[in-house]
Amino acid sequence: MMSLLGTLVNAAAIAAGSFIGLFWRNISEKMKTTILQGLSITVIVLGIDMALETKQIIIIVASIAFGGMLGEKWDIEGKMNHFGIWLETKTGAKEGGVSAAFVTATLVYVVGAVGIVGALDSGLRGDHTILFTKSLIDGLMAVFLTSTLGIGIIFSAIPVFLFQGAITLSAAQIDRFVPPELMDQLIVEITGVGGVMIIAIGIRLLGILNIRVANLLPGLIFTVGIVIMMHYWEPLIRFVFQ
Repeated sequence: MMSLLGTLVNAAAIAAGSFIGLFWRNISEKMKTTILQGLSITVIVLGIDMALETKQIIIIVASIAFGGMLGEKWDIEGKMNHFGIWLETKTGAKEGGVSAAFVTATLVYVVGAVGIVGALDSGLRGDHTILFTKSLIDGLMAVFLTSTLGIGIIFSAIPVFLFQGAITLSAAQIDRFVPPELMDQLIVEITGVGGVMIIAIGIRLLGILNIRVANLLPGLIFTVGIVIMMHYWEPLIRFVFQ
């Protein structure tokens, strides 16, 4: 259980921030709009910073393209929306509010390398520093997101716990099979691809374009596969053509 401490704190911070946001609802619509727009722009800036981490832009292109194809086939966003609608029936919230907030917050909190790296640190070294820092950021964001988007934000703590917890518990196996150099490459490219998705989330929050970001999530799987393939095939290709 100690290895899951960082993940537990992260999920609890999101829930606590959401509770605070629920009681901070007596703000004007103009202020809500301004806060949401400010957060959206911040998310886009964060996404750009992450996307620029990539060393191989072709990895981002291929991951987003193939991931989008698979995500549309699986209809990930549709399934997340259905779960959000089910939550609406249980909470008695207004139609569409919980679903939209849940999907948006889940994508904001799950997409990105910080949670992955933090979960690995928790599992491998028992160091929760990264996840504690992420908890502070996520908790503060939950306050403002809940005050503007509603109670659906609180339910995003569930996928955050499941996602980061799974990585933490499997960290020992990951460390056994993945060499440090390859792990560094994976983190860099996952950050890059995740950054593109974060940008899309910001654009969606601003209401410019309703991008089905959840359907891009399989791109992270393709990123892992492409990086592993390039890591092991590049020496072979160089040997053949020397």
